[in-house]
Amino acid sequence: MFFEFGGVLAFFAIGIGFILVSLLVGILLRPRRPEKNKGMGYECGEVQTNEAWFNFNPRFYIVALIFLIFDVELAFMYPVATVFRRWVDEGRGGTALLEIFAFAGILVLGLAYVAVKGDLEWVRKLRKEPTAGPEGPRELL
Repeated sequence: MFFEFGGVLAFFAIGIGFILVSLLVGILLRPRRPEKNKGMGYECGEVQTNEAWFNFNPRFYIVALIFLIFDVELAFMYPVATVFRRWVDEGRGGTALLEIFAFAGILVLGLAYVAVKGDLEWVRKLRKEPTAGPEGPRELL
């Protein structure tokens, strides 16, 4: 019984051996030039201009979440697409197509909601702050 797992053990041994040999070759071949800049936390060839923590525009998060929604949509549609031909042969093709369109429709409604809210616009109109002039305070635009 243990002999059957010999192939798996051989693959693990070859994989670990490959990693160790690659690291050893890297240690032996790479140049050793210690510099002051290499000890910095951020090394890319550019001089650090400000702190690593800064305010990030929240619209980037919204766009990233919208991307994830549609990426997950494709991940959920893939299993249905793989069995669609078989379902058509069994006479359930209409049901599968309806399921796909219903699922995509719900997500398109969500995208329309986000678009109507204006969260997909990169440049927004800035509102003027109310200021008090001789005629009194002005309203926001």
